[in-house]
Amino acid sequence: MAHSVSAFQAAYISIEVLIALVSVPGNILVIWAVKMNQALRDATFCFIVSLAVADVAVGALVIPLAIIINIGPQTEFYSCLMVACPVLILTESSILALLAIAVDRYLRVKIPVRYKSVVTPRRAAVAIACCWIVSFLVGLTPMFGWNNLNKMRRTQELNASHTEFVIKCQFETVISMEYMVYFNFFVWVLPPLLLMLLIYLEVFNLIRKQLNKKVSSSSNDPQKYYGKELKIAKSLALVLFLFALSWLPLHVLNCITLFCPSCETPHILTYIAIFLTHGNSAMNPIVYAFRIKKFRTAFLQIWNQYFCCKTNKNASTTTAELGN
Repeated sequence: MAHSVSAFQAAYISIEVLIALVSVPGNILVIWAVKMNQALRDATFCFIVSLAVADVAVGALVIPLAIIINIGPQTEFYSCLMVACPVLILTESSILALLAIAVDRYLRVKIPVRYKSVVTPRRAAVAIACCWIVSFLVGLTPMFGWNNLNKMRRTQELNASHTEFVIKCQFETVISMEYMVYFNFFVWVLPPLLLMLLIYLEVFNLIRKQLNKKVSSSSNDPQKYYGKELKIAKSLALVLFLFALSWLPLHVLNCITLFCPSCETPHILTYIAIFLTHGNSAMNPIVYAFRIKKFRTAFLQIWNQYFCCKTNKNASTTTAELGN
């Protein structure tokens, strides 16, 4: 049995490392593309950068911490809590970034003429800062007291005066399921997802109305504008759909754990749900590359300028040296 558990952990760690190796470079490429390409400097792509930063942190920080939790080291309660909280912060940051993107796309099609005067770079920066502040407050709520410390004290019959004790560090050991379901899911995950669904439905409805209008041949600019907006809106709605598809299974399992304590959830389902949440961080750059032309162009430009050409130059230099 010990051997099988060890093999299972090795497989788990291998998959997590693979996800991180795809997620981190992919999202760094997204940030790099926005930085170097002037065409990607509007508010939408600033929010996409915020989302990419959260995804980089998932690969570089959350996945290593998840591996530590999976191993289950013996540690002090609040140390374990600090290991568990980053994923909560970054999840909320991703949700709020997606909500900001949805609102931005709505304003683009609702007030196209006044959009640039309403959504200024300064306001976009303030919105991003607010998203991260709220994310830290939501994600660090367990550190402020909504955790399993008192529950564990009662279970282990420890004296109330003891402030520290050693536990096996696991997510459900320190994070309260009431917090995860009632506060995290029912307040900060599900309502924003439903709101984004309504926003995108309205965006598509507005675009459809504009594209169905009969316009003269001399006024084809609105048609071109809304046609472009439709393509981008579809791509960003796909990002939202993949996020919901990746995160809802884990939250459903949390609801089952809270509302049906006697129900036994197969461990393999939990691991699949965890892989989906972490894997979502690797999906977005792939969507951008295949669905958004500006990103595809920027990615190819980076490849040709910094990788492909350097390889060719090095090969040419080597050939010249050999010739001499």
